[in-house]
Amino acid sequence: MAEDEAESTLELPECPVCLQQYGDVSTVPRVLACGHSACEDCLTQLQNPFPGTIRCPSCTQLVKLPNPISCLPKNIDLLRFSTPNTSKTPNNHVSTEKYENDPIFIKPHLWSHEFYSTWRTWVLPEDSIIIESKGSSDDNNGFCFVCYGKVLKVLKNVSCMGCVLKENEKVSLLEIGYFDDLNKGSCKKFEYSYEVKVISVLYGLSEGERNELESIIKSSLGLHVMCKVYGFWYNMNNHCVYMVSETFSGSLLRKASVLRNAILEKNGDDKVSNTAGLVIVGSDVCQAVNNLHLRGLLPGYLGLSCFGFDEFGRVYVDISEVLATGRRVHKTLIEIIVGTVSEDLIVKLINKMVEDCVFVSPEVLFELLKLDDTVINLGSSRHHVGYGSDIWSLACVIISFLVDKPFAEEMQNYLSYLVTAVRDEKGVDYVRWYMEWRQKIMILIECRMGSEFINVKEILFKCLDYNPANRPLASELWKTLRVLVIKSERGEAIDLKQEMEKENMCNCLILGDLCQSIDKIRNQSSRCTSDTCAVENANQEDDGVGKLGADKDVVEGLSDGQVKCIDLKGHLNCITGLAIGGGFLFSSSFDKMVNVWSLQDYSHVHSFKGHEQRVMAVAFVDYEKPLCISGDNGGAICIWRASTPLSAEPLKKLQEQQDWRYSGIHALAVSGRQYLYTGSGDKSIKAWSLQDYSLSCTMNGHKSVVSSLAICDEVLYSGSWDGTVRLWCLSDHCPLAVLGEEAPGNVCSVFCLAVDENVLVAAHENGLTKIWFDDILVKSAQEHDGAIFSACKKGKLMFTGGWDKMIKVKELFRDGDLSSAIPLGSITCDSVVTALLYWQGKLFVGQADGVIKVYYSAVR
Repeated sequence: MAEDEAESTLELPECPVCLQQYGDVSTVPRVLACGHSACEDCLTQLQNPFPGTIRCPSCTQLVKLPNPISCLPKNIDLLRFSTPNTSKTPNNHVSTEKYENDPIFIKPHLWSHEFYSTWRTWVLPEDSIIIESKGSSDDNNGFCFVCYGKVLKVLKNVSCMGCVLKENEKVSLLEIGYFDDLNKGSCKKFEYSYEVKVISVLYGLSEGERNELESIIKSSLGLHVMCKVYGFWYNMNNHCVYMVSETFSGSLLRKASVLRNAILEKNGDDKVSNTAGLVIVGSDVCQAVNNLHLRGLLPGYLGLSCFGFDEFGRVYVDISEVLATGRRVHKTLIEIIVGTVSEDLIVKLINKMVEDCVFVSPEVLFELLKLDDTVINLGSSRHHVGYGSDIWSLACVIISFLVDKPFAEEMQNYLSYLVTAVRDEKGVDYVRWYMEWRQKIMILIECRMGSEFINVKEILFKCLDYNPANRPLASELWKTLRVLVIKSERGEAIDLKQEMEKENMCNCLILGDLCQSIDKIRNQSSRCTSDTCAVENANQEDDGVGKLGADKDVVEGLSDGQVKCIDLKGHLNCITGLAIGGGFLFSSSFDKMVNVWSLQDYSHVHSFKGHEQRVMAVAFVDYEKPLCISGDNGGAICIWRASTPLSAEPLKKLQEQQDWRYSGIHALAVSGRQYLYTGSGDKSIKAWSLQDYSLSCTMNGHKSVVSSLAICDEVLYSGSWDGTVRLWCLSDHCPLAVLGEEAPGNVCSVFCLAVDENVLVAAHENGLTKIWFDDILVKSAQEHDGAIFSACKKGKLMFTGGWDKMIKVKELFRDGDLSSAIPLGSITCDSVVTALLYWQGKLFVGQADGVIKVYYSAVR
């Protein structure tokens, strides 16, 4: 009775995909080639990116999928018994867990992937900008705060929002950060990638700086009155990262001067007409400022240089100039108030601000001084900075249009009195003096403008109120100017949304982190050389290798910029392959030898000399006893004992059928204890039994030399000079899929493969790297200048090396549907890189000059 109850509680077999019980018409279990089953409906819905294949939902093995699916046999036994395979995890739980738990990762991590995904779209290509010097410079690197560049070529989709730089377009550059490379000096091993340098600087910004940048970028995309921000660019010469934005040749200062000159040359109605022209320009400026406020952007001050005109005469805000001028204002103010400069220099600095037509309200000046802990005691100096601060500056911009030099003289008096009051710390009645100063400004406007402009004078008078709360909105000033020009109240039909409450000030740029960050940038760029010397000493080469076992993973050294290496010299010609096993490193070479190196102290312990031709590949297998297998371009395969004592003669020597048209063996791979696979010049892949060394199978399909072999999850991957990668089932040696046939007219040889977990990397003769995540091509990029001869992968890291004598390091990342390969940096080598191998935290590099380099972390 108990047995009947136990049997009744057994769970009925169910599909591993939909979890429905087998039995009815819609859930007929079909058996895949790997032995697992799934219901027919689910198999039709699973993704199969490789034609005619599918990933088993139980074991993730890639298997053939016939057409129609009904050709697969039914699993009748599952209707009575359930034999779930719990040894492997379903595919939808594999991709991220393996990566997250893998001990091989960049530590400390440079940034989060969420941060990288957000900002990477704003990184401009390295060769997109060329600097043209413009005038003198204040910094040590020969660049002004705002300089101009020229685009070398058309750049498309340089940002996530699709902003496009046009060829030969002038752009504005604003310095936002400095990349401090810890790994400096002649002993430098690792060079961070261009992208890493840009993202690192952005990551190193304060939260306030990044928030300001985000607000500026969003506003630039949504406002037609503000220049577009294209992204960020790193200057290799001075190691600074710049914000690149749109700029135009038209200048508000120049146009105002032209209109003023026209007024002076005219009389009567013509004079009024030209004055109206200045008013029109002023109304456009009001609209631009109003739109900034609607986006929550508050410059905090304004100057004529902050505005420009496009080719259609429309006013725009140059945000880079706003930030750069804000930095200069703050720097000048501190030099005047806090510094110990002479009276003559103070006068010069004040005159320079007036000449630049930069207008800063009293409350903003006081707040700038407070940033440097300067106590202000001028009575009514407690007004808050808000949108009204921009209205004060906006009024000064319009007045400067109309009055010009007399207004400049009064502005000089305004700044001089304020500076004197603060420096002397006297109990002066600054507010009363300010009221008198404002009255003088109104008199100047009356003298320049007729009674027809009385409304303009009245609202400008309100704009200069000492209390920001009493100043009108930008839209009110705009309406007054607009009605004056078009002579009709209908102008108010052009509705401008009212600004938010003045207390709800979002981002005051001149008081924000971006305007205050330039001193930090310069301190970094002018750091004394003592830090550099310390880093250089930390990167010096070790005389010996006895302490290698105590070193941390090489990737930790990469992230810290501290990598060391030792040289293994013993070969007379190009290194062709590397393998590790049994406590030894095995290296093959064109010198017809296989050298054996101790992994304890990296000393040379033996040389296998049995080949008569160049040894092209080497592999290790632990089959009953450790074996080293090597193949040469004459078709000979030598099997060596890989344990002490190491023999001089091979245990077994196999020979492929020779043909003068082909060049022997190019690649080796071993599948557990079953087969040895050779990739040959005769376009075939041969499977040799490891039990009796007989030729078991020949796989044909490639149209040229089989140059690379790799095995992962019961699938054999083969790369060929025909430009394709073929997949073969290890259980029956049948073809599964072909990659690369979609572009037959653009064939480029596959020189090497790297396969690990659910990632496939194929490197090509032209320097192109293709990466597949879960059988889906996610990245195809030109990684090297010239052929890539070797690639290896471990965990998240991928290494490639080739003709350009560079090793490129990337971090592979997968999060749901998001896949990426982040270029971390590069290692410069002495010769062409021909072989790569990663093992226990160290990177082994075979070179064309016969030297093997072992890179390891200098961090202990």
